[in-house]
Amino acid sequence: MVTDPGLLILASLADGDKHGYAIILDVHQFSGVRLGAGTLYGAITRLEEAGWIKALDSADRRKPYRLTALGKRALEEQTSGMDRVVKTARRRLRTV
Repeated sequence: MVTDPGLLILASLADGDKHGYAIILDVHQFSGVRLGAGTLYGAITRLEEAGWIKALDSADRRKPYRLTALGKRALEEQTSGMDRVVKTARRRLRTV
C-alpha cells in the first residue's frame, strides 16, 4: 500500500484541481489511506515549495491546488520506478 502523502496528493491532483478536503476524500477513495489535516497541509507545503503543485486563487475560503508540469514529471518518474519494483516482485513471486 502506498502511504506517502506527497505521492498520494500528486496522484489525486493528476485528474484535476482540488481543495484540501476534496483531496482527503479522493485519496481515501482510491487508496484507502486517510490523510489527517496536519499531514495533508504539511505535504502540500512541501509540494508547493518543490514547485510540484500550486495554489489557485479562489473566491471562497477553500483554496484549490493544481498539479504543475514539474509535478506531473515527478509523478511520472515516481510511478515508473514503483512499476519496475512491482513487476520485479511479481516475477520473483512466481518463482517461489
